Amino acid sequence: QVQLVESGGGLVQAGGSLRLSCVVSGRTFSSYDMGWFRQAPGKEREFVAAITWNGGTTYYPEVGNGRFTISRDNAKNTVYLQMNSLKPEDTAVYYCAAEPQRGLGGRLRVPSVYDYWGQGTQVTVSS
Repeated sequence: QVQLVESGGGLVQAGGSLRLSCVVSGRTFSSYDMGWFRQAPGKEREFVAAITWNGGTTYYPEVGNGRFTISRDNAKNTVYLQMNSLKPEDTAVYYCAAEPQRGLGGRLRVPSVYDYWGQGTQVTVSS
């Protein structure tokens, strides 16, 4: 069983930065492509970023904001989301997700392709 545990969320003022972490256990981390999603109250889950198993390719929304960066450290079984210049509209629960390398490419933007999810970490940006 694969387990994902996010951390790093919290309350931050607009313009600030946060780095989210997601530690994966239970299987070989490097065998998974990873994604970050977020969900605000009353809204659908939204794609934020994804990264392939070796970090060689990253994906962002087609209309990207240029403020978020995904990375991973396979030696630490961890995927990161660096968020800069945060805005109140970034307020949401942020989830990481794992997908067992099926060469999906841009379909990593779709929540339903992921097999495993973390419990989420709350990010609140005050104005």
